[in-house]
Amino acid sequence: MTGANRPAWAIIPVDEERYRPLYARLLGLRFVNPGGVLCFLFFEGAIALAVLLALAELVSWWAVLVLPVVVAAMVKLNDMVAAIVVRSAALVPEQERDRFRRQMEPVVGRARVEWVSHSVTGVVITADQVPPPRRANPSD
Repeated sequence: MTGANRPAWAIIPVDEERYRPLYARLLGLRFVNPGGVLCFLFFEGAIALAVLLALAELVSWWAVLVLPVVVAAMVKLNDMVAAIVVRSAALVPEQERDRFRRQMEPVVGRARVEWVSHSVTGVVITADQVPPPRRANPSD
């Protein structure tokens, strides 16, 4: 792939393309970026698994050829799904993204603390007086 026909939303820069594993370059992966070990497991691991299954006579010897192709097809399908997700996320307006981020942010700092057991140098912590808890029965 050259820089001219690469889409603008591809995340692998053209100058880093040549350092990617051969497996990823042959499949033309744009969003899934497996490393060398993962590419080894995808290809040679699938062949080794198919050989073991064939030696155990659980599958025919055609599996040695078919299983790596099926694994490669699934990796490519995963890359295509990732591309669709990235494109659809780019279509969401910025206002909706901000609202979603606000809804998903955890609320921190709402608990009232009477006393802090540790001190941090240079930080002053103040708190309002917390009234003592009321008892249900005043005679207790």
